[in-house]
Amino acid sequence: SSRQQCAFLDTGASCFCVAFGKMAEGRVYNFSAGPSMMPLEVLEEMQKEFVNYKGCGMSIMEMSHRGKEFTQVAKEADKNMRDIFDIPDNYKVLFLQGGATLQFSTVPLNILGGAKTKADYLVTGQWSDKAQKECEKYGTGQVVCSSKPTKFTTIPDKSEWKLDPEAAYVHYCMNETVNGVEFNYTPDVGDVPLIADMSSDFCSKPIDVRKHAYIYAGVQKNLGPSGLAVGILRDDFADGKREMKICPTYCSWKTTADNDSMYNTPACYTLYAVGEYLK
Repeated sequence: SSRQQCAFLDTGASCFCVAFGKMAEGRVYNFSAGPSMMPLEVLEEMQKEFVNYKGCGMSIMEMSHRGKEFTQVAKEADKNMRDIFDIPDNYKVLFLQGGATLQFSTVPLNILGGAKTKADYLVTGQWSDKAQKECEKYGTGQVVCSSKPTKFTTIPDKSEWKLDPEAAYVHYCMNETVNGVEFNYTPDVGDVPLIADMSSDFCSKPIDVRKHAYIYAGVQKNLGPSGLAVGILRDDFADGKREMKICPTYCSWKTTADNDSMYNTPACYTLYAVGEYLK
């Protein structure tokens, strides 16, 4: 029946729908790659405000990102993000275009311009593998551990990790969706700054922001439609002192933070949707 609650499953070779119960008529739960389902109450609120946002005579998609209405949307999203994740005052909240994949480049471009040009990578799946390879274009991405020989089905024991105490940072991916490997703890890497890709399990559980120098996540799984990444950046990494000279202005954390994520026109409608999620 069209009133059944369904899940749309992608097995790689085929897709199929499984009935579970009842929900809004004709809707399914989508667990496939890429964008995920959104809460019905968020969609309905966005639908209600689509043509005329809060009586201002325009859709969010039509108004200036410099105007008071959208500026308020962005400020409220920042505040709610801080409240929900207990983000300390010495961290910046960034709203970034390009998804999490662009951050594979942005991370080394903003950190390896200082005295340290080597970074450590915990390679536990396809996403961290891609991040490490991207780092190699700008510096040295050292493989601390790799579960590639076992087809990324485990996280190597810490006794096997070859951490470099002089590394500029350590990068890991919290949840590797392709092979289903997830860290159930925050890696202890000593005094080396810790960087995390939390794209697929962001918002699914509490996170210890203070143990990280930078956390980034594509929003399309748990926080909104595709087209945006959230960054939580410790402010000593937002001063530009480690930024590589070849870092594009658009990818500069300092530029992004100094301009409240509005150096250029942001993905306005996606950011608005994220704000509705956070409410």
